[in-house]
Amino acid sequence: MTPARRLKNILGASAGNFVEWFDWFAYASFALYFSRAFFPAGDQTAQLLNTAFIFAGGFIARPIGALLFGMYADRAGRRAALSLSVTMMCGGSLLIALTPTDLGVLSPLLLVVARLLQGLAVGGEYGASATYVSEMASTRHRGFWSGFLYVTLIGGQLAAMSLQVLLQRLLTEEELYAWGWRIPFVIGAALAVVVFWIRRGIEETHSFSHAHVDRRERGRPLALITEYRKESAIVLALTAAGAIGFYTYAVYMQKLLVNTAGFEKAVAAEIMTWVLATLVFFPPLVGWIADHVGRKRTLLVAFGASALLAVPVLNALAAATDPMSVYLLCLLPLFFLSGYYALSAIVKAELYPVHVRALGVSVPYAVALAIFGGNAETTALYFKKAGMESGYYWLVAVIFAIGFAAATLLPDERRESRLLDEA
Repeated sequence: MTPARRLKNILGASAGNFVEWFDWFAYASFALYFSRAFFPAGDQTAQLLNTAFIFAGGFIARPIGALLFGMYADRAGRRAALSLSVTMMCGGSLLIALTPTDLGVLSPLLLVVARLLQGLAVGGEYGASATYVSEMASTRHRGFWSGFLYVTLIGGQLAAMSLQVLLQRLLTEEELYAWGWRIPFVIGAALAVVVFWIRRGIEETHSFSHAHVDRRERGRPLALITEYRKESAIVLALTAAGAIGFYTYAVYMQKLLVNTAGFEKAVAAEIMTWVLATLVFFPPLVGWIADHVGRKRTLLVAFGASALLAVPVLNALAAATDPMSVYLLCLLPLFFLSGYYALSAIVKAELYPVHVRALGVSVPYAVALAIFGGNAETTALYFKKAGMESGYYWLVAVIFAIGFAAATLLPDERRESRLLDEA
């Protein structure tokens, strides 16, 4: 395959990842506004808790989506799964955009249904796209392209937050509360249609199309338990640590700055937009470094440093008053965590053979996200409501330490890898 064809295919798969994560994080970014529309009773923390529960509900659907789409990707192909996932995300976003808020209990129920659709789609998207990019990338540059895949995830969140900043400047706060929060979901649905058309033109990976495996062995979920228990446990632990870091420093942080540090909503959104705009450059750089120094070594540094930094950095952020100090404090742990974000796709894909690779990448990842990512914001808010906010900081540090322990169990990819150069 020529470099140009390889690049076209990787970008086509990554484009859908960007749109799906834009839609996913639009919910988190605009929850500050539509929480009052769907849950008018209660104070701000109570309203955010209600929307956080639905946010967590989307994560509950992700393991189911990972299972269904992982089986589909391992049986029908990575390309087919990618097209189906972006179609489902389009439907979920459109439902949020069009749901009336004056239907009583029916309105939040429709919000739950839409979020479940999005959860199924994103649960299937990650495994299919991570497997596709890992199989499509050449051996020497797999760390770089794995990092680039995470750029699209961060880019989706950055786009959602940038749109929030723009709308905050163009609309009044009451207009945002009344109808402005619907705009990102309309945009997300429209972008999903574009990506569906793009993905129809990408090629299937050589690894999948030339795999000599009995069809009955393809996409068999029980294999993750009976044959690949250790690998699945490693993926679960690594994802738990990466998820708690991302959803603490890049998602919950906006609420912490408003609810604890006392920043205005618009200021907090602008700070986090700049944080994400800087973070987007880290994963490809760290992935390129990992291609030279080794992926295992990179992950050990990532989680070791994150565990040591968690408590002092989060305490400092809770007491911060200066936007520049918040910006720098957020970037410090996120730079180290980029060691995981850069290699998230490739280290998981290398642990499994081709006939269960999409399942292996998807399911343990989605389970860990449902527990640790989807509940990060809810847990942090509960600790705050109970007057023990710093307890959450110690919990984050412990989970990073677990990620460090899991990284010690990884094989050296320079000597052991199930992902051969078949792209």
